[in-house]
Amino acid sequence: MSERLRVGVVGAGRVGAVLAAALGAAGHEIVATAGESDASRDRIAALLPGTANEKPTTVARSCDLLLLTVPDDMLPNVVAMLSASGAIHAGQYVVHTSGRHGLAVLDDAAAVGAHPVALHPAMTFTGTAVDLGRLSGCVFGLTAGPGEHAFAESLVADLGGTPMWVAEELRTLYHAGLAHGANHLVTLVTQAMELLSAAGADDPAGTLRPLLTAALDNALDQGDAALTGPIVRGDVNTVRAHLAEIQANAPHTLASYVAMARATLDRVVTDGRLLPIQAAKIRLVLDTAVAPAARRGARLR
Repeated sequence: MSERLRVGVVGAGRVGAVLAAALGAAGHEIVATAGESDASRDRIAALLPGTANEKPTTVARSCDLLLLTVPDDMLPNVVAMLSASGAIHAGQYVVHTSGRHGLAVLDDAAAVGAHPVALHPAMTFTGTAVDLGRLSGCVFGLTAGPGEHAFAESLVADLGGTPMWVAEELRTLYHAGLAHGANHLVTLVTQAMELLSAAGADDPAGTLRPLLTAALDNALDQGDAALTGPIVRGDVNTVRAHLAEIQANAPHTLASYVAMARATLDRVVTDGRLLPIQAAKIRLVLDTAVAPAARRGARLR
């Protein structure tokens, strides 16, 4: 454990409350939080019992380590307000958990003598005690100046995680990779469950779980080599049949099926598993499937 710190949290959302609880378990003192919503108050009560819920300025003045776990778009204003008010002060560590932002968003804090650190957990959070176990081995995307390197790594160690250093200018790209993989995966899986429900599956999640677990493990281990299915095989008639059934039973999923099919098609042509002439046939089927919707959109404009 690093030296015992007095920790304050502004933004007791799913991430902030869990990280604060983990730091408390590591021996740090959680002195105050700031959370306005009913959900935030419930998280504080569940994960940080007895911790005072105060105004952001009060929280910032009370701590050695200030965790800013507010939404990305709010972060610049929160930093500016707390710095201008004198709540953020010299010698204090100010750590935000935004994936997109690096150190520049903390310039106002640095200007008053605080130590800025960007620390983003590459994890999805429920805001419950379930998340605490998931922090073990979780990668944290870190950006910090030379003077804060050791502190940032020590903080990640206290959280049970693994540090990954991200250059300031690459923070947004790093975050895009995580969002594309995790957030869009949720949408994709949810749509797949809707299709299976329409096909009569009593337990679409149970039907998908073994398949998706294997596919994810294979993709992480093998990359594109893990691709299987009708696109890889060049089964144009199967793809055509898929599109017809999707249009008839779950048309709201058609656009994403086509988009992912096109992306898959490009990858298997590039690596040589599908001949361009076969790919052209599939591409025509995909284009034809979404053409009516495109024409309708053009007329509406």
